Amino acid sequence: MREALMVGAAGRARTAVGVRRVGLLLGLGLMVLAVSAAVWTADAAAAKKKAPARTEPATFEAQGSVGQLYVLDARPGSKLLLVNPRGRIARKAEADRFGSKVFRDLRPGKGYSVRQRRGGEVAGTAAIRVLKPGANPRQAFYRKQPDLKEGLNYIKMRDGIELAVAVRLPPGKTFADGPFPTVIEHSGYQTAAPHDLFAAIASGKDDPLAPATSTIVGSLLGPRLDFAVVSVQMRGSGCSGGAFDLFGLPTTYDGYDMVETVAHQPWVDGDVGMVGISFSGISQLFAAGTRPPHLAAIAPMSVTDDIYTATGYPGGIFNSGFALSWVTERVEDAMPAPEGGQPYAKALVDAGDRHCIRNQKLRLQTLDALGLIETNPHRTPKLFDERAPGDWLKSAEVPVFLTGQYQDEQTGGHFPESLSNLRGNRNVWVTMQNGIHTDSLGPLAMTRWVEFLDLFVANRVPRVPGVLTGPGNLYGAIAGPSAPVEQSKYVDMTDVNAARAAFRSDNPRFRLLMDNGAGPWGLGAQGATWEMKSSSWPPNRAQARRYFLGDDGRLGGAKQSKHSSAGYRADPGARPSTNLASGGVNAAQPDYDWAAVADGKGLGFTSRALTRDVVISGPSSLDLYLKSSRRDTDVQATISEVRPDGNETYVQSGWLRASHRKLDHRRSTALDPVPTHLKRDAKRLPKKGFTKVRIPIYPVSHAFRAGSKIRVTILAAGGDRSEWEFDTIDSGATRNVISLGGDMASKLVLPVLNGATAKGTPLPEPTALRGQPSRVYGEASNGG
Repeated sequence: MREALMVGAAGRARTAVGVRRVGLLLGLGLMVLAVSAAVWTADAAAAKKKAPARTEPATFEAQGSVGQLYVLDARPGSKLLLVNPRGRIARKAEADRFGSKVFRDLRPGKGYSVRQRRGGEVAGTAAIRVLKPGANPRQAFYRKQPDLKEGLNYIKMRDGIELAVAVRLPPGKTFADGPFPTVIEHSGYQTAAPHDLFAAIASGKDDPLAPATSTIVGSLLGPRLDFAVVSVQMRGSGCSGGAFDLFGLPTTYDGYDMVETVAHQPWVDGDVGMVGISFSGISQLFAAGTRPPHLAAIAPMSVTDDIYTATGYPGGIFNSGFALSWVTERVEDAMPAPEGGQPYAKALVDAGDRHCIRNQKLRLQTLDALGLIETNPHRTPKLFDERAPGDWLKSAEVPVFLTGQYQDEQTGGHFPESLSNLRGNRNVWVTMQNGIHTDSLGPLAMTRWVEFLDLFVANRVPRVPGVLTGPGNLYGAIAGPSAPVEQSKYVDMTDVNAARAAFRSDNPRFRLLMDNGAGPWGLGAQGATWEMKSSSWPPNRAQARRYFLGDDGRLGGAKQSKHSSAGYRADPGARPSTNLASGGVNAAQPDYDWAAVADGKGLGFTSRALTRDVVISGPSSLDLYLKSSRRDTDVQATISEVRPDGNETYVQSGWLRASHRKLDHRRSTALDPVPTHLKRDAKRLPKKGFTKVRIPIYPVSHAFRAGSKIRVTILAAGGDRSEWEFDTIDSGATRNVISLGGDMASKLVLPVLNGATAKGTPLPEPTALRGQPSRVYGEASNGG
């Protein structure tokens, strides 16, 4: 169930990361520099010269897409002229070695053409329309799509690009047993490979025509829940056509087109849903935002809400660990087969699949997501806004069932920040818990996930099949030791409308599972021991409680009257770059090596032992008055629980590059500072004096038990996450000083639920909580 190349072994040298980044940029991303310059050049500035008149038809193909126009089958290396609707030359380009070119960032409208000088003639296309976002085809377009068969198929999008799709029926059934309730999984991982994933896993052999295990939700679980599944390969990957552009507008509106195409199939019963974890969870947010009329519901798992703020540049610092490795894999997946690309594409191209062969033609036009991210270290709205999955939720009107983990080692725990975008949608159910990326498939969410799909997609009374609940079930084989998956409480009802009403009544809008891993099913086994419910996020009763940083590492509710300070050297090399010694995090007991704060290389501030439970739920803020020996520095803040037994449990972290400290005051609160990350707002630290900086700490729900202490540590970026590393600007020479007390009192602000307790549950064992490493507590050099 691993979804991306695992990187981040403890102790990896930062120089190796830098070399890898430079090598990748030189080897794969040089075209981005030229492409980016062209993409962001305004047409009005470029279109000064009148285009030569067309004298003969073009021998190449050109077609409009959403905000783009692409060319196929031109002479490799030949010069192409993009002509705008006013007859002016808007862009000049060269066809790649496949004879292809994508012109990006075009104003929607008709009247574009592509021309080419050939001797004394000018070959050119007829007028081309660049498509407008949201200008969707009529339903007749989808009714004309061919009937899909079981196995591999190809369907056309609004811009003529073909996507590879695999139709998977419930085991032992044929189309004669239909119609079937149907769900779509849309992913850039190997998803449309036509073979059966279960058979591949059972055989123990490598099958290049089997889907990736990261598509397990659609390719394995969906059919066994008695759904037909359509596994859709993302544009620019596998055997799908087009150029890969991470969550660009053409890919987003593919979501609309695939939903409408599948819904018009004769074997589909009613409107269709969408399922998937990670990549195929994130793609659902975009698709729902386009509002396909035949989309029934979405059920995303383990998503991110923003590829800049949440995952790519936490706090404005490049994530050179997981984010780098993941995008590197996506670039490799997008390479043309059979020389590169995904295994099933290589196999099918070698076998002569004419669709898959033709669909490789635009692969050299892949827009390198890594290059764009690295050449845009600030949040460039034109680049990132349309690619922010959380923003597309504002337009989602269908029922939503979303699951995620605060300590997700891959996509991160920032996703709750987008949940306010669902405020106007009544049919929303969100489950959150401590844990790792794959815990969205955990047992306590599984039953309600099945219920949701049955009620809101299949329109039937829920039943959790024995393959998930019976002895020796498939779920146990996949997930390992865990709490049991329960049968639906509605299974004996006969009226689906009554069951749906009961589901709405029984399930809170926000279900917060607590202490995942601390149950009786084994140390660290999946399953929470208690839960909280809320009608809002953050919970309405979450109040900002201030804990002031003081002398000798004290953390308390009253600020000290006298002003003082504490300093440290920002040295990312003082600890391993991650908290994982070896292996991965999926095991019940991962091989964590969460290093202590090195002497003089960080600060710790610790409260007195709590006299009662303190339960937090929501984002937090570390409000510092900071002075630095350099004009910019990276700060990491980590909250932890110091236990009575002398161990320390990780809770959550946040980051900030000090020059990114400017806040969006319309969105920021006492608990939730929201930096703009805009280039125009970036400002170096002053040469003298303290400057207020607010570090956003990612959302979390956690119960600090009576007898424990609350701790916050401040140090250089890195070392507290299992797969995130940071390309920090600090190298060990920067000295940072934090103001304490007086008129410049630094403080930690936590979202405390007034009156909440851990409901009498005991303090978990030190290594029980999933996604939350443990270490022996040791004081920092300032005493906290």
